[in-house]
Amino acid sequence: MIESEANLLVANPDTFKHRFNIDVHTETEVTRIDRQSKSVEVLDLKTGIRRREPYDALVLATGAQPVRPDLPGIDLPGIFMLRTIPDSRKIKAAAAQARRALILGGGFIGLEMAENLVRLGLDVTLLELADQVLPPLDPEMAGYAADRLRANGVHLCLGEGAAGFERLPDNTLGAYTSRGTMLNTDLVIVAIGVRPDTALARAAGLELGALGGIRVDESMRTDDPSIWAVGDVVEVKNLITREWQLVPLAGPANRQGRVAATAIIHQLNCSADPIYPLAFEGVLGTAVCEVFGLTVACTGPSETLLRRAGQGYEKVYLHPGHHASYFPGAKPIHIKLLFAKTDGRILGAQAVGEAGVARRIDVIATAMMQGARVFDLEELELCYAPQFGAAKDPVNLVGMVAGNHLRGDLPLADWGELENTKALLVDVRSEAEYTGGHFPNAQNFPLDTLRDRLQDLPQDREIWLMCGVGQRAYYAYRLLQQYGLRVKVLSGGMQTYQAWLQTGDRGSARSDVGEYSNARPI
Repeated sequence: MIESEANLLVANPDTFKHRFNIDVHTETEVTRIDRQSKSVEVLDLKTGIRRREPYDALVLATGAQPVRPDLPGIDLPGIFMLRTIPDSRKIKAAAAQARRALILGGGFIGLEMAENLVRLGLDVTLLELADQVLPPLDPEMAGYAADRLRANGVHLCLGEGAAGFERLPDNTLGAYTSRGTMLNTDLVIVAIGVRPDTALARAAGLELGALGGIRVDESMRTDDPSIWAVGDVVEVKNLITREWQLVPLAGPANRQGRVAATAIIHQLNCSADPIYPLAFEGVLGTAVCEVFGLTVACTGPSETLLRRAGQGYEKVYLHPGHHASYFPGAKPIHIKLLFAKTDGRILGAQAVGEAGVARRIDVIATAMMQGARVFDLEELELCYAPQFGAAKDPVNLVGMVAGNHLRGDLPLADWGELENTKALLVDVRSEAEYTGGHFPNAQNFPLDTLRDRLQDLPQDREIWLMCGVGQRAYYAYRLLQQYGLRVKVLSGGMQTYQAWLQTGDRGSARSDVGEYSNARPI
């Protein structure tokens, strides 16, 4: 997409020298930190000359290195890692001579590589050891991205990892998988993640965390009072779970640099503490990715991580339009919101769609940084014009649904218990929609006729309501609870159930449920 490589380079050594009077030494390797003498040993890679550089304050910004699995044949020509601009040059040159590509890893980088290689005309296969792509998301939300990849010709092999490689007689590569199959390809991209580059820190005896990153305080200082560390090389606290994490994202890294610089200036100048001190308190892990026109964004821990941390939570699903439905071009946004059972504090959010996704996650992430609750989302005053949003923005709506649940105005049923429940399943969509696809054992009571059929509903049995995306089920709940019936709503309707089906075997319902990816947000 970016035609000139020069556009990727925002600065060079001359810029730093002439504009800021900063000396930049490229092709220069720091080989050792001498904490005792407060100096670093340096090797000039152009001349081979070694020297020492003294420091008053030292910042380690050594970043991360791609994970290179110890597999047979991993060093064969045609197998690439993607981390630097020179890496991308090699891949692009190889892709020009290739017909097929294999990508290891279904994270953000793996998905973006898949799209770019498809657009270069390659037949692409993606191998992911987990049962889903995009591990930061929960499976039912990541399923939308998997569907988009398949629709654009990417062959997905989920729950399958690489076991080794060999050069075949026709000079192509054979990739053996953990399931014992062999895939034939012309080039391989290894994108299974990164690990902190802590060699210097480890050799210097600085404290490292259990995840392998450098441990720092809120000013980004290490356990040595003269050494700071920032970026992908450090461990950070998750603001929600308070657990240590590795979060290699550009936004947090930039903020960390600003915090460390401020701390260094105040320490070296022995100045008084600032009125508004800078501190890096942790991360939410807010991230966004686009794959074949589909935007995927998230903030805060997933449901999987909350369970692992022992955090109690509730969840709601919505599928509103990204702007007013009557204005041309409205696209659905699939939203999942996680929040605390006790007080409604927002714990995380995930969203997928073709338009307006990043904006909504940014708003929720901003609210989370302020410790907001779902009730605060209800009250947010956001931009409204029909081509940009609705009078009740999707962010407002998700707060309203979650707030209604916590107030007791909207009891929610658990999709995970759907196939084992003894409750009566009632589908309140129209007869035509019901005939087009429905959950097995669900009875059809169209909303517009529901008031006339109250005598057909049991008083002694719980009723679970479903519709297309959730709103009609809510209307039905309000009606039925006034008549004393015990009712719950399945959040997000059949659109959410369709997403659940993609996460694995959910019983015999798969063949009876129609396609709801284009469900109207009503």
